[in-house]
Amino acid sequence: MATYKELQSQIEALKQQAETQRKAEIAAVVSDIRAKMDEYGITLADLGSRRGGASSKGSTVAPKYRNAQTGETWTGRGKMPRWLQSAVDSGKSKESFLI
Repeated sequence: MATYKELQSQIEALKQQAETQRKAEIAAVVSDIRAKMDEYGITLADLGSRRGGASSKGSTVAPKYRNAQTGETWTGRGKMPRWLQSAVDSGKSKESFLI
């Protein structure tokens, strides 16, 4: 039976071998894809590439609840704010704060 160090050595060698094989296969696939793109006249824009473009931010959401005393608002998303949580805990309904 192999020792722990021998097994660790074999694992490391296999990891290196797997990475080398992975790189070789990726290179072959990329080469094939490039050849097909050239053959059919396909560009990155045709593939819908978003590289280098800025990511779009989500739209802002209108407030759904308002604290009449302070004017604070909440969209209804995320954790309930303290002012609304304390009002709900004291027996008021969340719907009474709807805008």
